[in-house]
Amino acid sequence: MTKSIYIRLASFAFQYWPYLVISMLAAFIYVTLNGASLWLTASLVNNILMDFNDLVKQNNDLLTATNLSINDHLKIWTNQLILRKTPIETLKVLCLTILTVFVLKNIFLYIKNILISFIQYKLITQLREQLYEHYHSMSLSYFNQRRSGVLASIIINDVSYMRRAFATSFQKLLVEPINILFLLGLLFVISWKLSLIALLVVPLAGATIILVGRSIRRKSLRTAVKIAGIMNIIYETFSSIRIVKAFGMENYEVKRFKRETNKFFNLILRRARLRHLSTPITETLGVIIGVTILWFGGLEVFSQQGITAEDFIRFVILMFSLLTPIKTLTHVNIDLQVGIASAERVFKVLDTEPIITDVKQAIEKTDFKSDIKFHNVFFRYQDDNDRVLEDISFSLKKGQVLALVGPSGAGKSTIADLIPRFYDVTDGSITLDGRDLRNLSLKSLRNLMGIVTQETFLFNDTIEANIAYGLPDIPIAKIREAATIANALEFIERQSHGFNTIVGEKGVKLSGGQQQRLAIARAVLKNPPILILDEATSSLDTESEHKVQKAIEMLMKDRTVLVIAHRLSTVQNADKIIVVDRGKIIESGVHNELIKKDGLYKHLYSVQFGS
Repeated sequence: MTKSIYIRLASFAFQYWPYLVISMLAAFIYVTLNGASLWLTASLVNNILMDFNDLVKQNNDLLTATNLSINDHLKIWTNQLILRKTPIETLKVLCLTILTVFVLKNIFLYIKNILISFIQYKLITQLREQLYEHYHSMSLSYFNQRRSGVLASIIINDVSYMRRAFATSFQKLLVEPINILFLLGLLFVISWKLSLIALLVVPLAGATIILVGRSIRRKSLRTAVKIAGIMNIIYETFSSIRIVKAFGMENYEVKRFKRETNKFFNLILRRARLRHLSTPITETLGVIIGVTILWFGGLEVFSQQGITAEDFIRFVILMFSLLTPIKTLTHVNIDLQVGIASAERVFKVLDTEPIITDVKQAIEKTDFKSDIKFHNVFFRYQDDNDRVLEDISFSLKKGQVLALVGPSGAGKSTIADLIPRFYDVTDGSITLDGRDLRNLSLKSLRNLMGIVTQETFLFNDTIEANIAYGLPDIPIAKIREAATIANALEFIERQSHGFNTIVGEKGVKLSGGQQQRLAIARAVLKNPPILILDEATSSLDTESEHKVQKAIEMLMKDRTVLVIAHRLSTVQNADKIIVVDRGKIIESGVHNELIKKDGLYKHLYSVQFGS
């Protein structure tokens, strides 16, 4: 990352600078009132312990004295505010003043907290939205190289860690440093000698905070990685639960899960040890210094040299109040380091540039007029030296049905993936109506295409919503028409709620053939001029294949079609058949021509039909 992660987070926060300014103003007023409340509390204790006549005499002495210190001026202002003719009246005014100050202090504390809460919730919402949007901008290869559980963990867990960290960090970091400085200022006003001793706790506590925070940040980063691994195990297991049960692997998966959770337990336990160690260390340091101050300050009071009893009471109250924001900052730093560790993972994703992007001034293509052509296309996957495709050249004319056949792993699906630019060619080019695909906008290019694959994905929604996916406000009559063409209306109407039936996650409540026909209905409704069928019937039984094949034949009418077929019976009537093996085109022609050539196509045909 080129920028400091703190600077990046700050730049997010400064979008809401008016709220920050008001919040900081409220924080400053809160800190001032908090100091005043402590000062007045010390005055209350002093008034109760001290004879009232002596108090009046001290005040008169101050009023007639010269060369007054800041501490003396503060005492005069305090006495003018609370001192009355009798001790009862003075106590009454003092109690009411303390009550007023505490009420006002908490009002401004609420204003500060609610504004900071608004900022931090807005930031996290914005960050999660930006992260999710960025995922959608990434190329297909990005998802092929990463586990789904890890990607989900970043957008859910890491952003949640950031939210929890900043929920306290933003609020405390804004107030506690000001609070510490304000209280230290009051301590120096009362006694600079004792204040220097009290000041020792700040660097000692600061060193503890920094050392513990660094270690926690490292452990939090490893913890985030580990929880992402656990999420991935859950995702994989639940996605393939049929296979797990079919192979009787429940115990194996449980052991694998327990092994990962135990590693996670050890990580969070080590982090907890550090986290809970910082408070005792800071508090112990504070108490040692506090006791030292009580000793030296007490000696000065008894010897009546350097500091009065009233000032000493006030100093002790302020000093022990100083320990609270220091201890709070210890926890804030720990929470912040957890959030920073997660922020590093989040920003690493946001800094990853998509490989497939639009060029500047990309052409918006709204129609398909003549052909798609491959010109000496070579392709290899990223970080892979082996070529998947070599010197592929062919044309698919408008209205033509072109079939790609060949053994598994020959490169058929890769050819199909290059047309909608799921990947870009390594060398050569692909043109649509004479224009290089890389010069067309991705959205307009893909809007020209409908894709039906072997692995159909349905959302956990209604049949209607799955068919109309990506096409809002489509009349139900159009959806019914698409379902009819896809040979799906019959089984839809047999469902308990018809088009409003929920299909379950990945369409689990439907058979494979039914899922495939809904995918075809989706393609029909989109009505694309170019259709890509990637082994759409290879995983179906004979009856389902027959129904799906009829639906595909209806879908293919008046369209330009690229068919990838494992079963050669489905492509015998194609206008052109291209045979691919090991990433190269080795044969092309129509069915009868290829049979006569006595090459790979005839061999594949003979294997399937036994002749």
